Parts: sequence; structure tokens; C-alpha cells
Amino acid sequence: MIAGAPVRVMIVEDSLVVRELLKHIVARDPRFQVVAAVASAEEALAEIPRLQPDVISMDIRLPGMDGLEATARIMADHPTPIVVIADAVEDASLRISMNALRAGALTVVEKPAGPANASYERLADTICTQLYIMSSVPVIRRRNIGGSSDVQPPPRPAATGAFERLDFLALAASTGGPPALAKVISALPSDFPAPVFIVQHMGAAFMEGFAKWLDGLTSLPVTLGEDGVTAQPGRIYVAPGDSHMMVRGHGVIRISRDPPMGGQRPSANILFGALAEAAPTRTVAALLTGMGEDGAQGLSRLAQGGAHTIAEHASTAVVNGMPAAAVRLRAARDVLPLDLIGPRILQLAGKGRP
Repeated sequence: MIAGAPVRVMIVEDSLVVRELLKHIVARDPRFQVVAAVASAEEALAEIPRLQPDVISMDIRLPGMDGLEATARIMADHPTPIVVIADAVEDASLRISMNALRAGALTVVEKPAGPANASYERLADTICTQLYIMSSVPVIRRRNIGGSSDVQPPPRPAATGAFERLDFLALAASTGGPPALAKVISALPSDFPAPVFIVQHMGAAFMEGFAKWLDGLTSLPVTLGEDGVTAQPGRIYVAPGDSHMMVRGHGVIRISRDPPMGGQRPSANILFGALAEAAPTRTVAALLTGMGEDGAQGLSRLAQGGAHTIAEHASTAVVNGMPAAAVRLRAARDVLPLDLIGPRILQLAGKGRP
């Protein structure tokens, strides 16, 4: 992308009505230039080498090749930042969207309704914001979460003894988070000895479907956190959309609509800060890929209280903003590639080889 030049956007959407709506939303923003609006993945793949868009708006339910396969092909042949535009209320569409994130797409946003809809301007603003932000995210050919990179991973951490008792595990992520979280929790056995809490920055409309998607990838049951529920070992609780999640003494979950912290609701800093008060010496927390700095201050509080803290290493983070902020604060005891975070958690929980 040339400095000062508009961001070149390709729109892939089979519905003529939605395609024209997206063209209108993007074209009215002076930061963008719509270089193509096509109805199929096949058309997109044919045009990408010639047009070289800076970012792609990708529908998932397409005739012929669907958005998941298209994403994988684009990341293999012409790596380009991809923002998935999905119907948030349709389970099948959301599953494909989450798998597209595993294939290399960066984020998923809700498909807009017409201008007469009350949510139109909010969704239009979200789409433009995400397209603009993601257009500057570097992507690599055949990007594979946890795979090779030009950045060399650190050595494996020295083994340390497991916790005498692990009360809580907390994980937080933003951009690139769904596949990273899926990789970490898939390493946890069904008899994992502590409840797991997750903060993922994502549109509120997607959170229930996101929890269901994670539930299909792990032996631990995954649900949205509910206010007043006492968290149980071997269960995963995802912060609900547009709400903070906290954990009080004895594992009681509190859900709050308090103002966003650092522009985020849910906020990893809120979750980590609550755990720093509840049981810092019996908590493991990991901060994964994400844009911005949410979670770094909370991870620092946990570390100061005696928790075992982990940040994802730059070699595997899709976006190294949040983990890098934690490293700058010296908040992470371990800085590990994604492949090693799950095994390290098992080691600390007494479920891995000492």
C-alpha cells in the first residue's frame, strides 16, 4: 500500500443487493477505493493478480467455491488481508466463518441490513473500521497458525513444578484469536482441574455462535459466562458479547455492562484484574494474538500477585500488539510460540510431564 493512497478494496458477495450495499458503504468513505465487486470466489481469484487489492471483504455462502475454500486459496497464492462478512444469526454460516479464520482470514464482522435498519450506520462504521485496520496487517503465504515464520521462536522454557492447586485459567485474544484459542483449548483434557475463562474481542452478535464453535473443538464444555454462576473445573466460560466478565472469590462469575476499558468490552484487563484480586497465586493466564494493548496491564497485575503468566511469541502471533505490550511491561513469565502454550499450561496444571 502506497502511503497516502486510498486503501484498495475488493468486495466478494453473491447477493446483488448486499454487494451494492457494501459498495455504497465502502465507496462513501474517502479512505477507500473499491477496485472490484464480484459475485463469486472464482471471479475474485481471477482478478486478484491484476487488481492487487489491499484488503478483501469476503462473503462466506457463495455459489460454487465457498468463502472458506476461497480464503485458503487466496492465502496460498496471493496473500491478502481478508475480512469475512457473515450472517451472525446463521449457525452454518458462522461455522464456515470461524474456519475461514483458521484458514487465514483476519476477522469477521456482521453483514449489514438496509439503510432503513436501526443498526445500519453502526454496522457500516464497523465494516469500514475493520477493513481499514486489517488492510495494514501483514499476511504471509500459506499462513499457518503456529507454523514457520521469519521470526525465530524462543527456546522451550525450563520445566518448573506444577501448581499445588490450580484454581483458574484465563485466556484473552483479539485479531487472529479464534484459531489461536482453539489451538490452546484443544490441548486441554476433559479432566482439566480448573475452570477456563476466555475474552475474545468480537462483535456481540457472534459470541454465542463462537462459543458453540469452540465447544465442537474441545473435550471441555464451552458456554457463555452467566452472572452469578459458580465456575466449575473442566468447563470453559466465554465472555458474552459487549459485556465484561469478572471472577470473584470461590469462582463466582460476574457479568457487567460497565463502560468499555481501553475501548474494549469485554476487556481482558477487567478479567485479569479480577483474578488478580481473587486468586493470583493459583491462576495461569495467557495473552494471545491481538491488536492494541488490552490485557497487558491486567497480566502485569497477575504477575505481580504471583500468577503464572504467558504471552504469545511474535513468531506465531497474527498481530503482535497485545502480547508485545505485555512483554514491554515484563508481565509475562513465559513468552512462547502458540504450539507450546497448551502443553505449558498442562505442565503447570500437573497434567503434563514435569
